[in-house]
Amino acid sequence: MTDESSGVMPLSAEDAQRQLRRAVIASTIGTTIEWYDFFLYSIVTGLVFAKLYFPESDPLVGTLQAFLIYAVGFIARPVGAAIFGHYGDRVGRKATLIVTLLTMGLATFAVAFVPTYASIGIWGAVILTVLRFIQGVGVGGEWGGSVLMSMEWARTNSHRGFVASWPQFGVPAGLFIANLAVLAMSEISGSAFLTWGWRVPFFMSIVLVAIGLYIRLNILETPIFAKLLAERKIEKTPMLEVIRRQPKDILYSALARMAEQAPFYIFTAFVFTYGVTNLGVSRNLLLIAVLVASVVEFGTIPFFGHLSDRIGRKRMYMIGAVVVGVFGFLYFAMVDTRNPMWIFAAIVLSLVPHSMLYGPQAAFIAESFTGRLRYSGASLGYQLASVIAGGPAPLIATALFAYYRSGYAIAAYILVCAVVSLFAAWRMGDYTNKDISREYDEAHALPDGGHASRPA
Repeated sequence: MTDESSGVMPLSAEDAQRQLRRAVIASTIGTTIEWYDFFLYSIVTGLVFAKLYFPESDPLVGTLQAFLIYAVGFIARPVGAAIFGHYGDRVGRKATLIVTLLTMGLATFAVAFVPTYASIGIWGAVILTVLRFIQGVGVGGEWGGSVLMSMEWARTNSHRGFVASWPQFGVPAGLFIANLAVLAMSEISGSAFLTWGWRVPFFMSIVLVAIGLYIRLNILETPIFAKLLAERKIEKTPMLEVIRRQPKDILYSALARMAEQAPFYIFTAFVFTYGVTNLGVSRNLLLIAVLVASVVEFGTIPFFGHLSDRIGRKRMYMIGAVVVGVFGFLYFAMVDTRNPMWIFAAIVLSLVPHSMLYGPQAAFIAESFTGRLRYSGASLGYQLASVIAGGPAPLIATALFAYYRSGYAIAAYILVCAVVSLFAAWRMGDYTNKDISREYDEAHALPDGGHASRPA
């Protein structure tokens, strides 16, 4: 029997709950795999790539060159958001997510076979750059689909923050597995880590891709997209349409991520360069600290997603931005002591303020866009932050330290990011507990004040 209003075959409460569980598991495991790939590259960048692909450069210059390749992946993310956002709103969430997984996974697998400078000269760095770009394209399309796959299966409006936070859980899970893989291979290979040990975690990613692909092939399309399809409300050019209708929502979504993304990559990627090169800290101490921090986020991300359902997405997010801005100074004060216990504590604690933003962020951004444009709008807004925040962050941090020789200069940069995010979050709408199954530009859609742009 079908729903007369939409032509969509309804599911029983039990079947819908089962699909929600499958969607959450598929999204979470998929994003874990994709972020394992992405973080693996970021960890190895600071530890290996400067030495193997830019051996003739000064150590600091070589690090900057390696992080430039690292930044290419972030520049590619909005490209992936545009490509996969279009197909996610045209073809569906499920099919698009399968392609993003393969794009990311195969590019990461190929990194394991890239020859070094000693073998083919600068062409090794060129190949790495190309693969990094492909990785970024895959991640650019991954986030929006994973969040929508979970959030659009939510049975009630009052739990969307919690449900949408689970794909975000894939970030600390991927960070944990990537750090664990590098730590394990560092121990197993010893002095041969620079020769072949670093390649093994990239090679192993193909197994994870196979698991993720199997899981994603066994889920249904979301009921909201199925309804849009049945009602023939699919846009021909969703990416262009969302830019025309909701440009402010895209901009504010990107700026709101400044306080979340820039500090995160400073705390989890740049810290390896800062700690090992400048402070003489053990590489393994940093790896273990990031491992523990990622485990802490296993609990804090869903907790703050749930809390946003109670106190409101916007309020939770603004509190998080303030905490991040203050914590940057505390972080470098602790790290600069060179005391292993304080360094360990600083890294572990750093991801708690991050969780205050990252937990509610998925629903906060995705809810801002009307259903038929949601994949495109949420993906573009989310991934544009990669160009202005995530990608440049390690580069800016490296440059600030090179000039000022002080971690507090980097903390000041984090504070500026926090202020920008605070303003952007204040300007965004709050759709906590509102119905997002109707199109926002329908006259009856959001009687209590949704602010999505109306047709001209």
